[in-house]
Amino acid sequence: MPIYWAFLTYMLLRPGVENKEYFFMFNGIDKVLHLNIFAALGFCFIAAFPKIRFSYFFQIMLIYAFLTEILQEEMKLGRSMETLDIVADTIGCLIGYYIYKVLAKRFL
Repeated sequence: MPIYWAFLTYMLLRPGVENKEYFFMFNGIDKVLHLNIFAALGFCFIAAFPKIRFSYFFQIMLIYAFLTEILQEEMKLGRSMETLDIVADTIGCLIGYYIYKVLAKRFL
């Protein structure tokens, strides 16, 4: 969990490069990526701390999403703060949370 969180922070804050040379690249792919990596983060976080209250989980994930977007803007490394990234991050965390809850109910 800490390794994934550190890797995610690095990937979100490293200098940005627009790369459209691959056939699967399209406008908005970064939102899809944000959603997926935050879904994995939400899943891992709730799996590591299954007894945490939903309100604490949501606050921690939302603060992390806001913090990474603010740092992207402030560090001036070719990245910018985008509100839709925060929305995608939040939705991804909720998806990860609910996937864990469904799987835990079924298998635990």
